[in-house]
Amino acid sequence: MFTFDTIVAIATPIGEGAIGMIRLSGEKAIHISNRLFLEKDLTQVKSHTLHYGHLVRPDNGKIIDEIMIAVMHAPKTFTREDVVEIHCHGGIRVIQSVLNLILEQDGVRLAEPGEFTKRAFLNGRIDLSQAEAVIDLIRSKTDAASEVALNQLEGKLSEKVRALRQKILDILAHIEVNIDYPEYDDVHEMTTQEILPRVQEIEKNIHEILSHAKTGKIMREGLKVAIVGRPNVGKSSLLNAFVRESKAIVTEIAGTTRDIIEEYINIQGIPVHLIDTAGIRQTEDIVEKIGVERSQQAIEQADLILFLLNISEPLTVLDEQILPFIQDKTTLVVLNKNDLPQKISQKEIQEKIGSFPYVYISAQKQIGMEDLEKQMVKLILQDDIGKRNDVYLSNARHIQLLNLALNHIQEIYSGIQADMPIDLIQIDLTEAWSHLGEIIGENASDDLINQLFSQFCLGK
Repeated sequence: MFTFDTIVAIATPIGEGAIGMIRLSGEKAIHISNRLFLEKDLTQVKSHTLHYGHLVRPDNGKIIDEIMIAVMHAPKTFTREDVVEIHCHGGIRVIQSVLNLILEQDGVRLAEPGEFTKRAFLNGRIDLSQAEAVIDLIRSKTDAASEVALNQLEGKLSEKVRALRQKILDILAHIEVNIDYPEYDDVHEMTTQEILPRVQEIEKNIHEILSHAKTGKIMREGLKVAIVGRPNVGKSSLLNAFVRESKAIVTEIAGTTRDIIEEYINIQGIPVHLIDTAGIRQTEDIVEKIGVERSQQAIEQADLILFLLNISEPLTVLDEQILPFIQDKTTLVVLNKNDLPQKISQKEIQEKIGSFPYVYISAQKQIGMEDLEKQMVKLILQDDIGKRNDVYLSNARHIQLLNLALNHIQEIYSGIQADMPIDLIQIDLTEAWSHLGEIIGENASDDLINQLFSQFCLGK
């Protein structure tokens, strides 16, 4: 275990509240707190106990605040160091006074961003992927995002990565014995044909983890959805129906929305970034023209397109002119104004619009909205619906490293087909093993570790 100096930081959000909490961690955490606690000797209390009392200035005995103080002895703490948590009254002034008093004591300093979690990692309490899950959990905005982060924090991804590394290590160990001790007759010789099925199994395992990457990324970062259509088909009404309030101006005048309007909502536990685009059409109005250009950019960046058609009017040339922009995108056709007489048939939609899935709604009257939301989730998550207990890969760094490992595993096939010596095949195996190790921090550089933990708040 690493030995560090003692650090302190506010662990609750700044502002007025019932309770504020200051956390200390390090060899002197208990002794420093004991200097300031009036009622009892904290160096003699049992670990993981909570005590009522007062925090005082040691020089003049002035009471700073009435507190509860928790004392936890190493190694059974988050950082695997002695930890003290001071629970004081909430409010900027009180919390800052307590923090300043602690910082006046010898042997303590203000923690750097993420330093508590960094110490947990460096002291072997958690691995790097679990540390990254802490910040994902803090930033999660929906139940689904929290669930993904909790699974990673509990070490489910780490278990899979370690199992893969062990399979590679077993192969490497056999190869190493063959290379180093060729003179021993009782040592089984590992051939490329024996390696092949084991490498295929490793490749399959990596593919299984990567198969959930898209879903994991959506649960973590949210789904970007662009509402697209010609002017005056009800795009702004649909945005208002999603958010249950009038966020966008709705009129009968075509071209009312001249810029994109954005809103964040929660659909079945998934964070959704909604973009109401300006109606796409040829126009001489310079402001509306800029709005149309931004709509086209929004389509390019969206994960899902809601292509809105007014079913109470015949299909128009403007409707069909949008098709080239969405042809290669994941698209759900939304047939709006279903409460009015229909003037577009299903056959006409299939012939002129294509084989996109579609759903009927009335945005203005909030008819069919639940079905629309279900179709959106089904379309984007596909086979992952109902499987949220699995490991979802949501971190771009992890995805990149797994893909790098996969590339090296696949290079082994080429090597075997080219009848390359087994010691050259060993190089790709070692590289794959190394990239997997970077996910859990086995081979992570100091620069990477510092950069990752700098994203945390001070008290975490």
